[in-house]
Amino acid sequence: MMKKALIGKKIGMTQFTKDDGTVVPATVCELGPCVIVQKKTVETDGYSALKLGYQDVKESRITKPIREDLKKKNLPMKKIFREVQVFDDALEVGSTVDCSIFEENQLVQVTGISKGKGFAGVIKRYGFSGGRKSHGSHFHRAPGSVGACAYPSEVWKGKKLPGHHGTKKTTVKNLKIVKVLHDKNIVLISGAVPGRKDSLITVRGQV
Repeated sequence: MMKKALIGKKIGMTQFTKDDGTVVPATVCELGPCVIVQKKTVETDGYSALKLGYQDVKESRITKPIREDLKKKNLPMKKIFREVQVFDDALEVGSTVDCSIFEENQLVQVTGISKGKGFAGVIKRYGFSGGRKSHGSHFHRAPGSVGACAYPSEVWKGKKLPGHHGTKKTTVKNLKIVKVLHDKNIVLISGAVPGRKDSLITVRGQV
């Protein structure tokens, strides 16, 4: 069974009341509709995949190669493109996919760009414990020793140091769909998904 997938955007967070009265935090996501702009096969491309197009855009807002390719296929102009697994062999170029491919209580994984948090130290960025808070201590939130003297006489690549925190591709797994509003292309996903409001996300069903 292949993982069904769809491109969308994060709208914000709300609360959802289950049938038994329990209230769970939920993220409101707008998923689709997406258009199949290319279907890759093992024979022609070396692997099989579906290329989804999302979000309408003016012709002048996209590059000429993409614009001409969409025109040649008689497809609407799209701004965002993502490749996903082939989850339905019946889908061809020009087919439209919407949130109806997902079901309530289905487990999904959501990929997005995490919130940017600016320049951060090692305690906030990596969870370092820091030094003692007691009187007389001069070591509190510093990273500590970062290199050696004689050998290797340098800071090794990959050393955890202060720097830009966030704004990374992040995937959160085992999230559950609690409600699907087909007429509005809205899906409520239990829990928090990565990214700020109106940020792009890709939702994939888990097998």
